[in-house]
Amino acid sequence: MKKHFDLKGQCLIAMPGMEDPRFSRAVILVCSHHSGGALGFVLNQPVLQPSFDDILEELNLQEGLAPADADRPVVPVFRGGPVEQGRGFVVHSPDYGGSSTTRVSDFACVSSTLDVLKKLASPEPPVDSIMLLGYSGWSGGQLEEEIAQNGWLTVPATAKLLFHTHHEMQYDTALSDLGISEAALSASAGHA
Repeated sequence: MKKHFDLKGQCLIAMPGMEDPRFSRAVILVCSHHSGGALGFVLNQPVLQPSFDDILEELNLQEGLAPADADRPVVPVFRGGPVEQGRGFVVHSPDYGGSSTTRVSDFACVSSTLDVLKKLASPEPPVDSIMLLGYSGWSGGQLEEEIAQNGWLTVPATAKLLFHTHHEMQYDTALSDLGISEAALSASAGHA
């Protein structure tokens, strides 16, 4: 039996040969990883519609919240993955915590209740946050197999990569954190 390694708090970087177009140049934060499977969120695929304010309106959460103006930061919305795309999640700094909050690392948590959306729209939202629609999931052993088949590289997640790097630069930045560039990668890399 193979030994299980825990990728929680790591980022997956799609290799150039990724056959699934939904994950082309994807950077995924792994939030849960155990022998039964893994769950993560694609960080660099923005969603133009719905916007965060559209989501608040749809859920009737705008009443009593800070107006959408210069006083309230814009909360970016991303496609977290192909599973349950109608379900929302928020990856945020640990200065917010609710009943559904799970700590991913020292600088990132994930929450999935209406309370976190209200907090994001309040005058005192978490310092860092992104909203994700859907998630990426793997069954037990599937992610390990995809890594063994050169589908993904892994790099430790950082607050800078998650929250402070523009989505168009996250892929190159994640590779740079490993000391490599996309041009140096081969879609058919071998194993030592």
